[in-house]
Amino acid sequence: MSETTPYFGWQNYRAFLASKHRASVDSGHTVDPADIHPSLFDFQRAIVVWAVRKGRAAIFADTGLGKTRMEIEWARLSGQRALMLAPLAVTHQTIAEAARIGVPIVYARHQDEASDTITITNYERLDRFDPAAFGAVVLDESSILKSFSGTTKKALVAAFAQTPWRLACTATPAPNDLEELCNHADFLGVMKPSEMRSTFFIADNRGQFMRYRLKRHAHRPFYRWLSSWAMAVKLPSDLGFADDGYLLPDLIIDSHLVETGWRPADRLFALELRGITEATQVRRDTLADRVATTIALVDQEPDEQWLIWCGLNDEARAVAARLPDAVNVEGSWEPEAKANALLDFAETRSRILVTKASLAGFGMNFQSCARMAFVGLGYSYEQYYQAIRRCWRFGQTRPVRCHLILADVEAPILAVVRDKEQTAIELSSGLISEVRDYERAELFAGTSAGDNYEPTQPLRLPVWLQTEEIPA
Repeated sequence: MSETTPYFGWQNYRAFLASKHRASVDSGHTVDPADIHPSLFDFQRAIVVWAVRKGRAAIFADTGLGKTRMEIEWARLSGQRALMLAPLAVTHQTIAEAARIGVPIVYARHQDEASDTITITNYERLDRFDPAAFGAVVLDESSILKSFSGTTKKALVAAFAQTPWRLACTATPAPNDLEELCNHADFLGVMKPSEMRSTFFIADNRGQFMRYRLKRHAHRPFYRWLSSWAMAVKLPSDLGFADDGYLLPDLIIDSHLVETGWRPADRLFALELRGITEATQVRRDTLADRVATTIALVDQEPDEQWLIWCGLNDEARAVAARLPDAVNVEGSWEPEAKANALLDFAETRSRILVTKASLAGFGMNFQSCARMAFVGLGYSYEQYYQAIRRCWRFGQTRPVRCHLILADVEAPILAVVRDKEQTAIELSSGLISEVRDYERAELFAGTSAGDNYEPTQPLRLPVWLQTEEIPA
């Protein structure tokens, strides 16, 4: 049979396969890298050029890789009236960062205060703005989209469904969570979650919980499709650039399991914690012992700035009461007061900050501080990771020492967080390794740089990419 036989020929089959290739269509325009502010590093300029060309894109870049300046330049170069949404305290840091590169951004509480160029507000004020009045939108800390049924996610997707330019940025360890990927694709208008699942994934009912896994034949199409609208990067070398300045000093984790003698009232021994309710009870009952350990650690280094993470208001108030120069930022404060207190710590006008990861654990730059303490831990790895990265980030020049202070009976919580950390590292490394080749091709597509592109370190491709074999 000839290769040109209708329907059955090899050439026709190749054309059929090509027609099934899924990719995000470029909807932006081309910009000259020289038009981007020179303070941005080479890899940041390359990502901005790519994101402006895409028009609708996601930047999954680890903490400290300069997402703020990339967001600002993307919004400016879009040529659109742009609205940036961010956590409250981050809005003021973004305005200050923009001023350093000569880009005016206006903070607005409602539509009447919006600028004709770039406006920034916090997520809680979304309902006070008219999305149709903006041609571009930026979501800073877009991991807020991961709540699949969350009202915020639904409101964001609906509000900006017709906005031509959309950018989502997050420093989540890796976009390895299916629901988070689905929601980003949905917000950007790339693909509906239901279509994404049916196209690339299959339900796996083995084990206690139902989960989704990639179909055997869908690995390459999935990663190629993902890289057509998202950049996943933990270090500049992931994209072929030098890591100069991004190799961080040591992170030292010290675990303190405080002996408390705690046990449930109905048992002779505390064998294991029974659910969230009992874990919360332990945290309340052992508060005094953990606070005392925290105070002793802070007193040992009186010349250091300290960032102290608490999970309960009572923990925070007990710590602050024994540290006269501590500022305890609580959720009940007025928004502007919270933002000002966090900025005071970031700019070293205060020495000790006591707060919750839910208030200051995302987006803030505290690299002036190299000491932190968790007065207890919850089960959320993301909050733990993000809280640490407030200090352990680009610009940090000293080793960061982090103290985890738990009651002895809370050891299983520490074990769960460490297990989640190991899983996140493995998934992150695997995803970035598998999309790296595709992302590099996307990054330099249609540019003269692509003709002479040579990565700064050799690619380490997965075995199945080297052997052309499809994994089981």
